[in-house]
Amino acid sequence: MAETKQVVLVGGRRIRLTNLDKVLYPETGTTKADVLGYYAAVADVLIPHARNRPATRKRWVHGVGTPEDPGQVFFEKNLPAGTPDWVKRARIEHTTRDAVYPLVNDLATLTWLAQMAALEIHVPQWQFGRGGNPKNPDRLVLDLDPGEGVTLAECAEVARLARAILRDMDLDPIPVTSGSKGIHLYAALDLSHTSDQVSQVAHELARALEADHPDLIVSDMKIARRAGKVLVDWSQNNAAKTTITPYSLRGMFRPMVAVPRTWRELASPRLEQLDLEQVLTRMKRRRDPLESLLGAREGPPDEDRLAAYRGKRDQARTPEPVPEGPAASSSGRSFVIQEHHARRLHYDLRFERDGVLVSWALPKGVPTDPARNHLAVHTEDHPLEYGFFEGTIPAGEYGAGEVTIWDSGEYELEKWRDDEVIATLHGEPGGGLGGPRRIALIHTGRDGDEKNWLIHLMKAASPASRATALAATATTPGATSRPYSPMLAALGSPSDLREEDEWSFEMKWDGIRAIAYLATEGTERSVRLLTRKGNDVTAAYPEIVDGLISGVRADSAVLDGEVVAPGRGGRPDFGLLQARMGLSAPRDVRAARAGTPVHFMAFDLLELDGEPLTGHSYLERRRALESTVTGSATVQVPPAFDGDFTAAFRSSLELGLEGVIAKQREGDYLAGRRTRTWLKIKHHRSQEVVVGGWRPGNGRRSDSIGALLLGIPDGESLRYVGRVGTGFRDRDLADALSRLTPLARKTSPFADVPSIDARGATWVRPVLVGEVEFAEWTSSGRLRQPSWRGWRPDKSPADVVREEPAPN
Repeated sequence: MAETKQVVLVGGRRIRLTNLDKVLYPETGTTKADVLGYYAAVADVLIPHARNRPATRKRWVHGVGTPEDPGQVFFEKNLPAGTPDWVKRARIEHTTRDAVYPLVNDLATLTWLAQMAALEIHVPQWQFGRGGNPKNPDRLVLDLDPGEGVTLAECAEVARLARAILRDMDLDPIPVTSGSKGIHLYAALDLSHTSDQVSQVAHELARALEADHPDLIVSDMKIARRAGKVLVDWSQNNAAKTTITPYSLRGMFRPMVAVPRTWRELASPRLEQLDLEQVLTRMKRRRDPLESLLGAREGPPDEDRLAAYRGKRDQARTPEPVPEGPAASSSGRSFVIQEHHARRLHYDLRFERDGVLVSWALPKGVPTDPARNHLAVHTEDHPLEYGFFEGTIPAGEYGAGEVTIWDSGEYELEKWRDDEVIATLHGEPGGGLGGPRRIALIHTGRDGDEKNWLIHLMKAASPASRATALAATATTPGATSRPYSPMLAALGSPSDLREEDEWSFEMKWDGIRAIAYLATEGTERSVRLLTRKGNDVTAAYPEIVDGLISGVRADSAVLDGEVVAPGRGGRPDFGLLQARMGLSAPRDVRAARAGTPVHFMAFDLLELDGEPLTGHSYLERRRALESTVTGSATVQVPPAFDGDFTAAFRSSLELGLEGVIAKQREGDYLAGRRTRTWLKIKHHRSQEVVVGGWRPGNGRRSDSIGALLLGIPDGESLRYVGRVGTGFRDRDLADALSRLTPLARKTSPFADVPSIDARGATWVRPVLVGEVEFAEWTSSGRLRQPSWRGWRPDKSPADVVREEPAPN
């Protein structure tokens, strides 16, 4: 092959390109010229994810080869001799030696790497700061790595499970198909945690996922434990570890790419890894799904954040400190509040943050009343030396007037985002603050001015490290409440009510169970709704949130209740409620809310103003509930019948409800337990079931689901109880197919499915729960005449037990 070479000008840099016709991917015929063209096309989206990070490269100088003759790979950290002077670089001290790494900050550097056949670019989760020192990580990464026999669909399932936990931690992850076998999840961080702290949280998250789904997930790196499971690799958050850069090529036999994806794509049954050509096509019509990850990041290392400060001051005329050059890196937590008698008296609040004092002017000072917020005007960054400045700025100069220190000290950071800062200020003894003050700065852009924020005085928070707080948010529902698991009722009959006057009777509502956590901080009230499985569904039911905020007479409370969707005649309709389940996007929620409003039936009070009530009797809790919840259009306390089962059961029948819940009047609230101090007594028979497969239909349903194959857990096995093919609308079948297709597996999950029912079946992982109505149980343990009622996303397979027939 004749050598092809040329000199090109890229970003003002001259780069000599050689062997452009060399085939680097023999299986597809992809040449070095193709690779250079690809990296030039994706540079705008790749470079932001690699910027200011030490780049480790994997080079295939002679190409990746073939399965029969794999190419030789060179793993490279240190920059080679002859590296152009214009390549930005940074040094890292390793245990045995120092290494100088390139920073992929521009197209010229990316082109130079591609010319050397550096196909893969790997970077850590942290960036270098302006002084050349490593900063805290700005992203958390989980690598979902499939073991032997596991598919990409199962990795996607684990990604969704991890997303639910991360979103409870106020982290919104974005998936990346790795270009190899698995999926990476990225979530933006606010630079306030060390790599060790983030690794610890990621490890605990992986352990929690494994504990909840031991048949699907493993968090242990040992190869022997990974067969048939997805490894949640948390270790890439270690400061010394790297992950392949989004949009980097892979050194596979085909030119595969690590590609950011949308959650909608991850739900597709056609999900696959993408190659170079597919990515180039999608980039013509798609934005980078990972773009939101860049929001908390700052500019390049050589950006001068003090340029605006210096531009407003003449060092020869003002006593203020005016250092030369960009700010140095720092990681301190100092703050200062300066009293500034300029044209108008105001106060300047300044936080040490990454080498500068990030500053706000407070025309009315720090608020002393949580009910009264003050204006805060964001101003230019100041040098760290300004934290000690007191003196007189001469007339005619910017900010002319007397400056004194009103208070100073250290701050404890809870949150730092582009639009919100929460911190506790610990000033000097005798300082102007008069003690620790917890404040929030919130960007408002009021009156059209982007500099305008407000400052809010908050209630003091108990001292805890942010790492601990981050880990706790995965399980803690509210700032003032511990998590509660709902108490469960056992199936009963009227014969169980020997002393009827010892019981109270409530309607059995046809909806989904939810625990509501109400908290108040200053003038702000917040609500979180968690399902029985612990899933946060707050965003799905905004009208309930509004109703609880206005209809609960307490600073904080924890309520147990049922989310219902009233249908014809006001009767709760579980099928109608399906349209509201699983929604979180505001646009989707608004559209569904217009056609399907929901209510919250609050039937128990578990905590009131921080005091747990679970050890109190049902009667005491009921009285507290009725006096605390005043009710609203969307939140009600349903009536209870004391000692009159016949009246209660007849009323539930007339209202078209399922039946009643009988509750012992002296019984405690036994969180997380199924007990016979609560009994459910039904009019008709219904059964929760686990879906283990489906069979195709006939006629117009030949391309869809004909019947779902159902089971009930029995010890370690799944016992087959029959199939259901009625009760579905066309859109229900389409929805079921989209849910089940990603869960497909090769073998039956049932212990005893008959061959006639197994014929033509598509088996799925038994992780989804639904509910059916039926006529009776057959002598062989099958459901007779079952009819589909809907999915139960609030339940897990472990919750499903056989319901014995209710009395006629």
